Amino acid sequence: MAPDYPMPAERITPELLRARKGGVPIVALTAYSKAEAQRLDPLVDLILVGDSVAMIVYGMDTTVGLTLETMIAHGRAVVRGAKRACVVVDLPAGSYERSAEQAYASAARVVAETGAAAVKLEGGVAVAPAIRRLVGAGIPVLGHVGLLPQSVTEAGAFRVQGRDDLSAAHVLDDARAVAEAGAFAMVIEGTVEPLARCITETVPIPTIGIGASPACDGQILVTHDLLGLFADFTPKFVKRYAELGEAAEQAVRRFADDVRARRFPAPEHCFGVKPPKD
Repeated sequence: MAPDYPMPAERITPELLRARKGGVPIVALTAYSKAEAQRLDPLVDLILVGDSVAMIVYGMDTTVGLTLETMIAHGRAVVRGAKRACVVVDLPAGSYERSAEQAYASAARVVAETGAAAVKLEGGVAVAPAIRRLVGAGIPVLGHVGLLPQSVTEAGAFRVQGRDDLSAAHVLDDARAVAEAGAFAMVIEGTVEPLARCITETVPIPTIGIGASPACDGQILVTHDLLGLFADFTPKFVKRYAELGEAAEQAVRRFADDVRARRFPAPEHCFGVKPPKD
């Protein structure tokens, strides 16, 4: 089914996404492989090679612990499958927080070795110098404020942000810092709706919500969540659009039954076997 919104034929760049502030909402999803990217590419504006790969693919408890090399490998695969969507790669925890120069070294590697259009890093005021350094060097940055999964060890748990005045002020300061540092857009995650709406109305760049607000300038989900392919847990903010995990399990069950009953492979699946005569 063709999308209702006419999709641009040319490659979508960070600058084109920046210009979508207040316009047609940005559609973003995650991908970790060429095959996934090929399926998403005609339908979305932005593909994020997210550090959620840690939990989805590698079975880790959090996103902390990924290496830069791992993100580069997945980023390279996704770029091979995306011809028009803007591909952004997460910088993993530990690869950018120490200094602006560390962030630049990591981001430069990601862009050079994957061909991605931009990188994403978490945080606000604390990482604003790093964002400024990357943007100054010609590397577009997607910011990320609110709930910061890479800081879950420090925070102690995945907690919704902005429930009290102090938390709300902190997230708003972070959002302003990200915009002022030159990011072309920002993700707002796990943040109470009124605050996410306020941030969207305050900052001059697009906001992309995940567990935030319908007022955001776009929305992103983990693809495996919306397709029902990740069974460990379902966040409150996820709407499942399919249950492909169940469908896949049923298909594997039929395959196993056919193998055990010697119904597969049949002659038409073999080489050097003449088809049976009618």
